[in-house]
Amino acid sequence: MVDWLSDSDDSDKFEWESDAEAEPSSAPALRNLDAAGPSTLVRQGSNGWANGEAPPTSLIEGYVGMGFTEEMVVKGIKEIGHNDANALLELLLTYQAIGDDTAVGNCSTSCSIPQSMEDDSDLDSEYWDGDDDADGGEPKSDGCSDEDFLQEMSEKDKKINSLVAMGYPEDEANKAITRCGVDAPLSVLVDSVCASQAAGEYEVITGRCSGLFGGRKKARLMEESKKKRKRCGGGAQRSRPPSDDESMPLPNPMVGFNLPGDMLRTVSRTLPKQAIGPPYFYYENVALAPKGTWNQISRFLHEIEPEFVDSKYMCAAARKRGYIHNLPYENRKDILPPAPKTIFEAFPHYKKWWPSWDHRKQLNCLQTCIASAKLTERIQHALSSTSSPPPPSVQKYVMKECKKWNLVWVGKNKVAALDPAEYEYLLGFPRDHTRGAGKTERYKSLGNSFQVDTVAWHLSVLKDMFPNGVNVLSLFTGIGGGEVALHRLGIHMRAVISVEISEVSRRILKGWWDQTQTGTLIEIADVQTLTYDRIASFVDRFGGFDLVIGGSPCNNLAGSNRHHRDGLEGEQSALFFEYFRILDDVKSAMSRM
Repeated sequence: MVDWLSDSDDSDKFEWESDAEAEPSSAPALRNLDAAGPSTLVRQGSNGWANGEAPPTSLIEGYVGMGFTEEMVVKGIKEIGHNDANALLELLLTYQAIGDDTAVGNCSTSCSIPQSMEDDSDLDSEYWDGDDDADGGEPKSDGCSDEDFLQEMSEKDKKINSLVAMGYPEDEANKAITRCGVDAPLSVLVDSVCASQAAGEYEVITGRCSGLFGGRKKARLMEESKKKRKRCGGGAQRSRPPSDDESMPLPNPMVGFNLPGDMLRTVSRTLPKQAIGPPYFYYENVALAPKGTWNQISRFLHEIEPEFVDSKYMCAAARKRGYIHNLPYENRKDILPPAPKTIFEAFPHYKKWWPSWDHRKQLNCLQTCIASAKLTERIQHALSSTSSPPPPSVQKYVMKECKKWNLVWVGKNKVAALDPAEYEYLLGFPRDHTRGAGKTERYKSLGNSFQVDTVAWHLSVLKDMFPNGVNVLSLFTGIGGGEVALHRLGIHMRAVISVEISEVSRRILKGWWDQTQTGTLIEIADVQTLTYDRIASFVDRFGGFDLVIGGSPCNNLAGSNRHHRDGLEGEQSALFFEYFRILDDVKSAMSRM
């Protein structure tokens, strides 16, 4: 792992993987820094400087400003000189790769140098999703800095490498860490991988999973699990692997029951009698939740199978979410105009500066916070200090930061974060929907919102069912993603009872409602004040609810929140049980009608 660390601000810490760490079985040939070669055979003068020339002070200060220590820079210049900036930068990166400042005193051994850059165009890495749900901001409100995030990534990388070295596939290692958390012992991760393999390879056919392995295969895998757990020193920590019902396999690709323009796939779903609407209900949360979370949610919501969808199939940005609902899935309709599916379709003006080595077609999950100005400045400095195109190691570092923070190219060697208006566009909201709120609040509220096009695809079946409009109970409303989806579908909202704790979000929804709607909007701050008697009074007043929609907070579910990733037992995510309680109260009150 190569760390490029700022010596001043925690928010400016960099990190990227070398190819050698990411692919232990196919690492490039090692290069001895002391052996004669194009980048190490340099004549030193009596003063210790390469070619006898002392470098200018400003040059050393420049590299120190890029995050390297002065001692490291001096050693690098003494080894190969300072005339070849690319070679010097790669050597400094190598020092970082083999142990940061400790490498300066003993860097005479063989070190791995990344020789080629992987085309890392996959947007499905687990840690790209969930940052938007950590209740962050700039800075993050839970006190976690970029250092915490990067430290978690470093810990995750180490555990993935350990599992891969033990013979497990990298994707299975990733899934195990997603299920168990990055802090789980290696023995627990081994158990999780083996349990997943024993359960069978899964095919998404009918929205359900069919196992393909027989009993002998399971027995062999369990035996392998025991042996490998002993090798990692965890044989006594867990007597058996988790049962099959502790984790719910996620489909790959994550396309739900169907997508716009697709033929309807064969989906077999029978709802229990007590789950049949009205009222119809629609619940959303992050797909990559801790193990067992979606099983638990499903059990409370009539054992209905979640529909997992990545919004990258609906728009130009990824957003992996699970939805449990009792809506029909036949005869869905896409909202018009359809959302752009690629970065350049959404923002064609960025083509001018987009480098050929940035192969991104789509953006990753939009977060509640953005990259710091210092980070973008350092990226620009790193690119300006090298050749064009930059060396593979620099490309890899820049691409990792660009993917993590959804940076776009706005000038020569210049990247920037998306602005709030671009967030609104990608998420399907009208322009200036959040304008008037502070910039930090805009990013936070948008990062935690629905992706409107995806939700509208699911809700579109209501238009023919309720030609005269709908009454909606909207829980954890946020900035009104569900309401905007209904409006864009042309579904009249006769009444909306909105429950949202954030005053800023309530103000945003009220501003939009007053400009676009003619129905009744009643806003309530605290979901816990919505008692049965109050629900019954709304049922009597409006004649019941046609739709109960919402997504409870995911602060304790999101992958980036490693300090409080407690599942539904977490302080915030436990509010899911309020959704369940209120839905049950609505049904009870409506049964009296």
